[in-house]
Amino acid sequence: MDNKSDALLAEPSPLNTGRRAVHETVRLCLGYALLVVLCLSVSVMAVAMRALLPRALSRRWGRKLAAGSFRGYLRLLALMGACRFDLAALDALRDGPPLIIAPNHPSLLDAIMILSRLPDATCIMKADIVNSVFFGAGARLVGYIRNMPLRTMVQLSVADLRQGSSLLLFPEGTRTRRFPVGRIQGTTGLISKHAGVPVQAVFIETDSAFLGKGWSLLWTPKMPVTYRVRLGKRFEPAGDIAQFTAELERYFEAELQRSQPLSSIAAAPPA
Repeated sequence: MDNKSDALLAEPSPLNTGRRAVHETVRLCLGYALLVVLCLSVSVMAVAMRALLPRALSRRWGRKLAAGSFRGYLRLLALMGACRFDLAALDALRDGPPLIIAPNHPSLLDAIMILSRLPDATCIMKADIVNSVFFGAGARLVGYIRNMPLRTMVQLSVADLRQGSSLLLFPEGTRTRRFPVGRIQGTTGLISKHAGVPVQAVFIETDSAFLGKGWSLLWTPKMPVTYRVRLGKRFEPAGDIAQFTAELERYFEAELQRSQPLSSIAAAPPA
C-alpha cells in the first residue's frame, strides 16, 4: 500500500468527526445538568440540616456531604468519558494538621476537585457564589467564607484554621489570566501570618483550557479532559508578607513552567 493510501486511512472521516463532536456536546450538556441537580439537591438538604441540627454538627456533616457529592460528580464525569482525574496526591493532606492549601487556578472545576478529597476543609469563595441560588445554602451550611470584606474574610479564615480545619485559598484570587500562573495576591501570606499555619503549595495540571478564564460555557472541549494534582513545597508560616508573596509567586512560576504535558495520562476515575 502506498503512502497516499496510508494517509487516507489515517485521516478521520467526516462522519466519525461529526459523531465525536455530537458525543462531546452531549457529554458537556449532561455534565452541566448533573452539576445543577447536585447543587440544588445539596441546597435542599442544607436547609433541612441547618434547621434540625446544632450549628457545629451541621457544619461538620455538611462538609462531608459536600465532599461526597463532589466526589460522586467527578466519578460520573470520568465514567462518561468527559474527564480523567488523578487526585490521589491530595489524600496525604487528609486528617493532617491545619494548612492553607494554595493551588493554581486553571479551571472552574479546581475547587470541586480539591474539596472532593478533603471533607474537613473550608474554602474562600466569591461573595456572589455564596449568595447564589445554586450554591448559597450549601456554602453557608459548611461554613465557606466570602472573599469580602477583606477584614472579615481574614478573621473568619484565621478562626477556622485555629479550630483545626484546613483552608482552600487560591493565591491568584481568580482563575489564571497569565500563564503559567497569575499575579499572587498577599492574602495567603496575611492569613498564614495571623493564623500561624503553613502554606501547602498544590499544582493543578491539565491538557485543556476548558472552563478557564475566558472560556465560554457554550464551547465544547476535546474529551476526555485530563487533570492531575500534585503536591509542592510546604512553606512555613509567613513572616514578612511581601517577601513571602514574592517567594510563592517565583516558586509557582518555576514549577509550572517545567510541568510536562498531560496528553499521555490515563488516570482511573476517582474511587
